[in-house]
Amino acid sequence: MTDLRASGAVTGTGDRSQPRAALPALCATQITSWGIVYYAFPVLNPQITASTGWSTTAATAAFSGALLVSAATGIPVGRILDRRGPRAVMTTGSVLGVTAVLAVAHAPNLITFSAAWLLAGVAMAATFYQPAFAALTRWWGEDRVRALTIVTLAGGLASTVFAPLTAALAEHLNWRTTYAILAAFLALVTIPAHALALRGPWPPAPSPPSQQVTSSGSVARSRPFLMLAAALTLNSFAMYAVVIALVPLLLARGASPTAAAWALGLGGAGQTVGRTLYGSLASRTGVTTRTVILITLGGATTAAFAVVSGPFPLLVGIAIMAGMVRGNLTLLQATAVTDRWGAAHYGRLSGLLAAPATIASSLAPFAGAALARPLGGYPGLFTLLALVSTLGAFAAFATMPRHKLQLVADR
Repeated sequence: MTDLRASGAVTGTGDRSQPRAALPALCATQITSWGIVYYAFPVLNPQITASTGWSTTAATAAFSGALLVSAATGIPVGRILDRRGPRAVMTTGSVLGVTAVLAVAHAPNLITFSAAWLLAGVAMAATFYQPAFAALTRWWGEDRVRALTIVTLAGGLASTVFAPLTAALAEHLNWRTTYAILAAFLALVTIPAHALALRGPWPPAPSPPSQQVTSSGSVARSRPFLMLAAALTLNSFAMYAVVIALVPLLLARGASPTAAAWALGLGGAGQTVGRTLYGSLASRTGVTTRTVILITLGGATTAAFAVVSGPFPLLVGIAIMAGMVRGNLTLLQATAVTDRWGAAHYGRLSGLLAAPATIASSLAPFAGAALARPLGGYPGLFTLLALVSTLGAFAAFATMPRHKLQLVADR
């Protein structure tokens, strides 16, 4: 593997023409796409259900359907990205995103509303992190961690920018008009940015000089890949359940709704800070080691929430630490394929990795809410989620090559 790295097969290095506008454009479009297509919904959902009479469960199920469609669509989208690059995929995804948000805004009934969100799921697969990561990985090669860090730092600001903006619009307008205005903003930012800034030539996939790097199908069926998918899926389930259940947990600990919201927001700030540290972590640890470390740390912060009842500043500190871990885990998943199997089939393999994790993240809010009562409340739920993270860490450890596992066993 050392020889392959030196040759550039694993990292995807070699001659390439990096479109100068791609990095700032992707920063802008990630903030806008996530902010409007994803983060506007939890802000507007109370107004949606109040004005339409639809149940919160039904409206949320429509949104979760979008995440499920995104998971399934991400796999074929990844194949197209590998062959053709990001410009057509992300531009088309932007058009679909605008269409979907307008359809949500004008949906006359719950069926149409749900169908619009399913279309939004296709747009998510074509515009969110996965296609952006594929573009940066192929174009930036060995410098991909820096580029990925910059884009995820920008993406981390999506809720910071658009949640307050959406709330401000909703104070003066109804939810339909708010979504219509947001759709216009989405069109103005993302369609021209993707169409004009991603025009650089798509470098050919790196060709390994030996048979040590196999086809994408062989990789996808291998034990390390399957165990990595299991680890990331377990981690995603626990992580997203924690995010959604954090406010109810803090309310149960005696915090006010405003204070609980601030704790959640500061956790998001911790996520942004954590992403700035990933490059340093990556340079000092092997890929399996840092995967195990980060998933274990995520479980540790979840366990801390389960056992620490206060004071409130300590709980905020735990929320910030949990956010820092989440920020690193985003970049860990972005680099998981290239760090192990190279960039040749990044789009397809990353889509396969992301699909079960995205499904888990879409189901986690419902599962968390359903499990909290039989587990005796949210502390019991967080204890279970910490155990789920522990299982994820064990699965991550099993991604180590067999000969290294044998050395560990012999010791």
